[in-house]
Amino acid sequence: MMQIDILCAVPSLLKGPFDHSILDRAQQRGLLTINVIDLREYGIGKHRQIDDYQYGGGAGMVMMCEPIFNAIASLSEKGDYDEIIYMTPDGEQFDQKMANQLSLKGRILILCGHYKGIDERVRQQLITKEISIGNYVLSGGEIAAAVLVDAIGRLLPGVLNDETSALFDSYQDDMLAPPVYTRPAEFNGLKVPDVLTSGNEAAIEKWRDEQAQLRTKERRPDLLD
Repeated sequence: MMQIDILCAVPSLLKGPFDHSILDRAQQRGLLTINVIDLREYGIGKHRQIDDYQYGGGAGMVMMCEPIFNAIASLSEKGDYDEIIYMTPDGEQFDQKMANQLSLKGRILILCGHYKGIDERVRQQLITKEISIGNYVLSGGEIAAAVLVDAIGRLLPGVLNDETSALFDSYQDDMLAPPVYTRPAEFNGLKVPDVLTSGNEAAIEKWRDEQAQLRTKERRPDLLD
């Protein structure tokens, strides 16, 4: 079983994404535990402060060291983390290969950035991996964390009804997935390729491989490099 703890400033942003479909099924089957933790539980003073003005001036607040250190120390008492991940625009670009690697871990903590980011000393002393989901900036790391959890969770053994399904996703083997079709065999004058209804498994596999290569070449030639 995998456990993912998400430490964040706005936990309400994560209400819903984990309560439906595949991730809900993973939790119901006891394959995945997701805990969303409000950083303000570890905030400073009666107002549970978690951010302050940045040294040197400038726009934007910075998440403080003390609440984050206290939170991670408290959570770590229940067991060590295999990874403590910080979601940040300047992190390593998230991809399918990284999702595959993280799905093999047992216990992960995800720290969601907010405001102008977190005090650099947290990154220096606590974070083991920094991840970005794209070259753009979100209001906070909560949505990015949801993307990460979804990509990892669906790879856990027993989560998908068809164990082989994830093996043929886009970006596995650095290729895009081929086109897919379902019934009816003809719609608005457009027919399903004959090979897919031929029953010839070898021919179907060859067609899918060719189509995957063609689609990758047309849409993401960088993957072939």
